[in-house]
Amino acid sequence: MRTQMLSTALRAAARPAVSARVMRATPSLVRFSSGHAQESYESFSERYVKFFEAAEDLFEVQRGLNNCFAHDLVPSTSIVEAALKAARRVNDYSTAVRIFEGVKEKVENKQQYQAYLEELKGIREELGISTKEELYSS
Repeated sequence: MRTQMLSTALRAAARPAVSARVMRATPSLVRFSSGHAQESYESFSERYVKFFEAAEDLFEVQRGLNNCFAHDLVPSTSIVEAALKAARRVNDYSTAVRIFEGVKEKVENKQQYQAYLEELKGIREELGISTKEELYSS
């Protein structure tokens, strides 16, 4: 048993050049992301406002909301307004209410959430949308 282990170790040590050639021959499958331009907040907002204005069914609205809220930023009030209008256009009240839940999760504190509610008070009244807190207050 020892002789087999010793012979295997000696054979492996005798062929380091083969393993080095194999390692050099394998292609590197690394993609560098430095080639992508950083999107500005204004162009991000404009892109999603256009998306929600063109959304024709509930699936598109919810897909847009998932994509929008997946980014590491709080959507602007113009995006939220366009999303609310899209949710009401496709006749889905629950999605409209959940948009405010998403904003509440994205903001850093209660004051920012209250600022969003104040800014969007007109559109909320126009579309007849309540927040979750208003719906379930005791």
